[in-house]
Amino acid sequence: MVTVATPHPWAYALRLPHDPRAVRVARVTVRAALDGHGMQDAVDVVELLTSELVTNAYRHTDGPASLRLTGLGDGRLRVGVWDSDPRVPAPFGQSGDGSAPLAPAGAESGRGLGLVREYADSWGGWALGDGALGRGAGKLLWFEVGGRAKLPLLRK
Repeated sequence: MVTVATPHPWAYALRLPHDPRAVRVARVTVRAALDGHGMQDAVDVVELLTSELVTNAYRHTDGPASLRLTGLGDGRLRVGVWDSDPRVPAPFGQSGDGSAPLAPAGAESGRGLGLVREYADSWGGWALGDGALGRGAGKLLWFEVGGRAKLPLLRK
């Protein structure tokens, strides 16, 4: 008789300095963690979406960021990125219809949150309470994907 244990939930957390190289470090970390947990099918999507959130944290704040990867034990993965800006952008905010405006054709920026909306199974964001001296404690943006998330083939 063979007993198969269900996978246990797991988590990794990484503190990222306000440094443009932090985006690459986040991508390498995602790839290593997912490869190590047998989630190779999800690597491309998770690496892309994580890169977008960490890039936004770098571009729109002056402080550090944090990345947390959580394997939920049912083939799903949750990725959270914290930064020090308390403003939660669409489509992550609680108000509105959850849509992000599309970036104009040829734009060099502005597509990241739309990519999250397109390829993640779910997403959200929270402004995090009051910090020391009445300042906001930033925000957490997160997304989830299933274990078999894949990017579509790109047409040339």
